[in-house]
Amino acid sequence: MAANPAATGGEYQEYTSFTRWIILVTVMLGTILEVLDVSIVNVSIPDMMGNLGATLDQISWVSTAYIIANVIILPLTGWLSSYFGRRKYLAFSMALFTTASFFCGTARSLNALIFFRILQGAGGAALLSTAQATIMEVFPPAQLGMVQAIFSLGVVVAPTLGPTMGGWISDNYSWPWIFFVNVPIGILATIMTLIFVRDSKFQKAPTSRVDVVGIGLLAVGIGSLQAMLEKGNREGWLDSELIRWLMAGAIIGLALFVLWELHTPNPAVNLRVLRNRGLAAGTVYAAVLGFGLYGGIFILPVFLQSIRHYSAMQSGMIVLPGGVATLLMLPIMGRLVMKTPPRNLVALGSIGLMTSMFWLHGITADTGPDQIFWPLVLRGASLGFMFVPLTLASLAGLHGRDLAGGTGLYNLMRQLGGSAGIAFLSTLLDHRTALHRASLVEHVNAYSPAFTIRLAALTQGFLAKGFPAPVAQKQALSVIDGAVSVQAAIMAYEDAFLVVGVAFMLAFPLLILFKKQKPGESLAARGAGH
Repeated sequence: MAANPAATGGEYQEYTSFTRWIILVTVMLGTILEVLDVSIVNVSIPDMMGNLGATLDQISWVSTAYIIANVIILPLTGWLSSYFGRRKYLAFSMALFTTASFFCGTARSLNALIFFRILQGAGGAALLSTAQATIMEVFPPAQLGMVQAIFSLGVVVAPTLGPTMGGWISDNYSWPWIFFVNVPIGILATIMTLIFVRDSKFQKAPTSRVDVVGIGLLAVGIGSLQAMLEKGNREGWLDSELIRWLMAGAIIGLALFVLWELHTPNPAVNLRVLRNRGLAAGTVYAAVLGFGLYGGIFILPVFLQSIRHYSAMQSGMIVLPGGVATLLMLPIMGRLVMKTPPRNLVALGSIGLMTSMFWLHGITADTGPDQIFWPLVLRGASLGFMFVPLTLASLAGLHGRDLAGGTGLYNLMRQLGGSAGIAFLSTLLDHRTALHRASLVEHVNAYSPAFTIRLAALTQGFLAKGFPAPVAQKQALSVIDGAVSVQAAIMAYEDAFLVVGVAFMLAFPLLILFKKQKPGESLAARGAGH
């Protein structure tokens, strides 16, 4: 068990005010790079395909490899931070991420790019989890609300800005530059970490014995689960033998991992920390937040590009107001969390997210930037309401290795929730589009007055343009078929937005599991020990 900070005055007293804020800037640089790299790459996929001579299925491993490595390391960050020391581990992770970014940009083969993306993902895990645990230790309780709000700017806003930045870089430069831009920032963050960050005095180092079995089972279970989520829709889910093997690996690997970690005396991932009711509820809610955050970001650009035929850059600019709304709300939330119980703020944010998703449920083929502006603003503001209070309520009262381990599990669940959201919504869009199309086609027949009138009008239009009668009717039927396909797709997108809203509605009762806290109590717990 970690030493009680209360007994020694708290780790934050080991730092000057200037040093604390330098550390915040340092870890934020790494965090923004890590979170941004997940979404910025996707926009440049077509350029990579042409340059590397890869198919869509092959090039998808550029994203999949990064995320798999990332989610495998995330729950291990607490143990790695304790084993190697927070300063060395965080600096090494930043250096690994930066070096891998450089070699990703210089890669001239698909296999080389995937290999360096694996290294990049492994390094990136600490840039989110260990970084967040660090700032919660080095700042006094009274400042944690504002500090977490500032830190959250990178975590929440970066996925929104990623497609916009990726589109701009791809249009004006070439795809290697999405990796090269990481290098100077990564070097600066690594140097600043070595200079300013210290090892925690309250983080008890584990024994020299390494939990090889636990790490191996975690790699098999989480790796298989993430690969299944990433590849499932393209492979046809259980119709594919690969997906069936991955599902078996995920179920068996995770089941054995949980059993092993709960019984071994020196676990690589301390699952016992989930006995903290707030953390247990918070990790589940984090998964739902990831589902809504990454799933929502995935749905809308696809709709704008496939139905409204906007470019990637235009789509990025349209969704930008949501990121700006989050950006403006987070500093306000940093102060508000000191005056309002966190559970109440999370509830308000959940209601706002539900409302925005139900609002977007009414999209049509004519929906443009003006119609989705306010739903996106509401969604962005609501994310600001949820992120900081949920983080603080989930991690309150944890210290040392428990805090590092809890932060890793919390971020892992948000990441897995996002991956599950994208996989589930991709499949939902395909299935619901086919279902709605089949339903609409039933009404497109000679017995439908609307169909016969529309067909006649279109046929006359093509005849007037000089088409022969058989060709004119064939062209008219083709136009109607296209309209039916578009309408079926729109109805599927409506269903997808509805599902995201319902997911938050179903998660709402989890708020009961959070302890009733007075305003600022979750922050005060950081200075009062266990």
